[in-house]
Amino acid sequence: MSQRLAELQAKDLSRLKLMMGKVLESDVNKVRRALQKKEESRVLDIACGAAHEAEALTDFLADLKGSGGAKIKFTGIDIRAREISDAQRTFGKRKVDHLNGVEKEFEFLTGDATRLNGHGQLGEDFDLVFLRHQNFWNGKKTWEEIFDHALSKLGDEGRLVITSYFDKEHELALEAIQRLGGKLICTEANLESRELPTPGKSIDRHVAVFQREPGPGCCSLNPLVAYEPGLSDFLDEKNLSAGQNFVSRL
Repeated sequence: MSQRLAELQAKDLSRLKLMMGKVLESDVNKVRRALQKKEESRVLDIACGAAHEAEALTDFLADLKGSGGAKIKFTGIDIRAREISDAQRTFGKRKVDHLNGVEKEFEFLTGDATRLNGHGQLGEDFDLVFLRHQNFWNGKKTWEEIFDHALSKLGDEGRLVITSYFDKEHELALEAIQRLGGKLICTEANLESRELPTPGKSIDRHVAVFQREPGPGCCSLNPLVAYEPGLSDFLDEKNLSAGQNFVSRL
């Protein structure tokens, strides 16, 4: 990675942390109280790639918890073995921030995000489940399954955070997650998002946070999600094909 790209990505992650603070602002006290009740806080990063955001996410939770000696466990999963190997080389297994007393543990798994239940070691009860640059319009059914699994991994006070490259794709994802039983807490446009060469595409262009709705309608883990007409039915073929051509993550 060039020094210039590394600098750009570092700025992207700083903006991401600020945006996460912004979307969680309305219920930050509730989330903080839940974190402070637990000895160890847990993060699940789905379709994490090389997990460039791992340090930012663990720092964010440690700051949110706001007490010395925080323990954060980060788990990243991605179907691409090469990306997972890169993440393992970058982060290792355990790091201690001696200045702030934060202990971080990192683990990375190769696996299919539509079959998270096949990874028994994951467990559930995550405080934060994260999906960066979700790709809904590259496969509606696949991403509905991923969203469903993501919601099922949340603890009672856990939060699901997603980011999106495109305006339209973000709208589609919001609709799908709410249909699956996610309660939208907040969604915000990132006004300082770094533009990419593709028109209308930028890094973490939108950030949204959800909690799991209680009740039988949430997290069915059934790939045959009941059909309901929605925004995706009105996505024209031109926009759909454009989205399918630009699905790579940085």
